[in-house]
Amino acid sequence: MRKIVLSAFLLLTMFCSFGQTSSKKVCRLGFTYDISKNSNWGKNDLVVTSVKPYSNAEKAGIQPYDIITHIEDIPVSSVSKDEIIQLLNPANKRNIMLTIKSTSTPSREVILNKECKPINEISEDQLAMAFNMYSLETTSVREFVCPFKTIVTTDTVDFAQFHTYKFAASEENTKLEADINQVIEKELTKKGFTSDNQKPDFLVQTFYYFDKNPNYVGPSPIKLKQPVYRFNINRNKMEKVPFLEPSASESEAAYLLQLGIRIIDQKVSAGRVLWECEANELLEEAYHLEEYAQIHVPLMLMQFPYLKNKKNVHFIVSQCSYNYTGINYNMDKLSSVVSVDRNSPAYEAGVRAKDVIEGIEGQSTDYSIEEFTAAYRQFITNTMTLRNPDTRFTDSKGFSRCMYWDAFKYPQVTKAIQNPNNLTAFAYLYYFAPYINPTSNNAITFYVKQGSERKKIIIRPTIRTGITIELK
Repeated sequence: MRKIVLSAFLLLTMFCSFGQTSSKKVCRLGFTYDISKNSNWGKNDLVVTSVKPYSNAEKAGIQPYDIITHIEDIPVSSVSKDEIIQLLNPANKRNIMLTIKSTSTPSREVILNKECKPINEISEDQLAMAFNMYSLETTSVREFVCPFKTIVTTDTVDFAQFHTYKFAASEENTKLEADINQVIEKELTKKGFTSDNQKPDFLVQTFYYFDKNPNYVGPSPIKLKQPVYRFNINRNKMEKVPFLEPSASESEAAYLLQLGIRIIDQKVSAGRVLWECEANELLEEAYHLEEYAQIHVPLMLMQFPYLKNKKNVHFIVSQCSYNYTGINYNMDKLSSVVSVDRNSPAYEAGVRAKDVIEGIEGQSTDYSIEEFTAAYRQFITNTMTLRNPDTRFTDSKGFSRCMYWDAFKYPQVTKAIQNPNNLTAFAYLYYFAPYINPTSNNAITFYVKQGSERKKIIIRPTIRTGITIELK
């Protein structure tokens, strides 16, 4: 499993680790960023693109698309990329001061504590991603593409000066439009914008269309149709939809659907279109526009006010639900405890750094990384027949045989998990799932060696669920 564990270790650097504060430590801030080239949003400053769930950045209130204008009172726009990295990771200093502006606040100061840990340490969320074939239902990284076309004004205008909105008057005034506007209002509110029907900074206008395709000739007899999935933010899961891939020909679509959102200036230059996103979908069967708006309006508005992709937008969704005890392991010897998070379930139960976890739920952990790797790969191969082919998808790494467990075969899955030959000790990360543990008792038994003493410690973990969706 060295390849798998190392892939998890790479997650350690994914959320802004900037090298080591010493030869044995690596530090993370808990967010990723772009140096913006966008003349409408944070140009030459840092724009936050994602925030790691449960990180210090999230706890400090940092949110996607926040603009970081200063680091320790030094203007970001005045320093180079390498200097930015150094400023974000000052030697011998555990916290930094960031000056941030967003749609809701012109400026605020945030003290952010870095998370600095030994370089050989691997946390449970990283292990959950490394062992995610135990529970693809809860943990995976997937990509999808939406046929959005987004344009933004070529004028140099700072979108940070716009704070209020109003929906443009409609001649139709239909329930459909009201439903679409309700979804838009929810997303704009999340971004910090407020409604003002008297003197708004910008108008929101929608347009839409759905009908049979008069030029439909049928599906391509050559191409193998691939199922299309989109992420439903309201339900926090990927869902199969009856759409064709953006590369499909229009003649292959039985139906056509269009939905557009337009942001119109009312503050600086009345009537100027500031931003517009238009979705044009090819469908193999009928689909309600209301349902389309529920799923896709949040995705469309992810590019307002910060535009990254003008056409065929690629999204990356990381989902990870796992049992959190607070134990951080040695990635070179997974039975060794490097540290235990303060006030975590494991800490409260008495587990400490330098302890040795000899077994978890009756499964030994006394194996090398290579042995865990081989057993995990063999487990994946041997249990493919227990998966539901109707749920098949390709993950972000290109593995095309990802499938959920077949619900009718859960007892067989449990038996495979409990087989000591499969070295599935770290399946405890998913012990709350019925295919791992058919009981409702989510309490984990650890066999721990503390010095010369051996203990049986029962830990009641908390279930952590983290979801990030970002633009590729």
